[in-house]
Amino acid sequence: MFLSKSFYFALFTLSVPVMSNSQNNPVQSGCTAPTTQVIAHRGYWDTHGSAQNSLASLEKADEIGAYGSECDVYLCPDGELMVFHDPHVNVNGTMREIERTPSTVLRQAVLANGETMPTFAAYLDKFKQCKQTKLIIELKAQKIDKRESETLAAKIVEMVKRTGVEERVEYITFNRDAMLKLIELDPEAKVAYLTGDLSPAEAKAVGCTGIDYSLDKMKQNEHWFREAREAGLEINVWTVNKADDMRYLIGQGVDYITTDAPELLQRILRNYPMQPKH
Repeated sequence: MFLSKSFYFALFTLSVPVMSNSQNNPVQSGCTAPTTQVIAHRGYWDTHGSAQNSLASLEKADEIGAYGSECDVYLCPDGELMVFHDPHVNVNGTMREIERTPSTVLRQAVLANGETMPTFAAYLDKFKQCKQTKLIIELKAQKIDKRESETLAAKIVEMVKRTGVEERVEYITFNRDAMLKLIELDPEAKVAYLTGDLSPAEAKAVGCTGIDYSLDKMKQNEHWFREAREAGLEINVWTVNKADDMRYLIGQGVDYITTDAPELLQRILRNYPMQPKH
């Protein structure tokens, strides 16, 4: 029987494997890039011209496209809110306790880059100019009582809303009174607890949207990674500056890593192997 050339051509085409788009594209073939986001701890301060909790550190976090720039906010006895991390600061050669010193004195404190300690109002004004980063606000309530802690939360929420940036702000705190007041005042806001003495289920029960625990705490309780995901909580881990620890947490699928080395974390994320979709 005579077989035409077209028959042989059709037979050949059927025998050759077709290279689909999914084989060329690892994302389409069931793999995905890590979704972990970068939060610059106290802003991006470990770079030229910057300092911890300075206006420059916020600006530089925005410039590198960090998901978030974290800052620390205290309530002063005169009712002003100031941005700084440590409980004490050197003002003209004298150590001052932030929570017991008027803002007029604290504004004289000079940061490592030559800026003076910023008010929270000035920080929000600078943040309004940022194009990419979110502001991760830590409420520092160390030696103040419950009433003052709640006042701190109320003042921050009021100023954030008055500035019109509430959609771009998230909150974290070690202080449970401040945390509960935040949740009460802005039920739509993202609020994460820092202390690490609540399980994911307990954090969920009080109204948190996430846990934000130390690397050591999460390594001691590795089951919390799974439990937090099952509870629908976001996971942030602090303060992570070593490459191996960053890779470990990316492998755990955390949502955020807070770091003093945001550009290192960005490089690791760019080069991290694609992972199978679950």
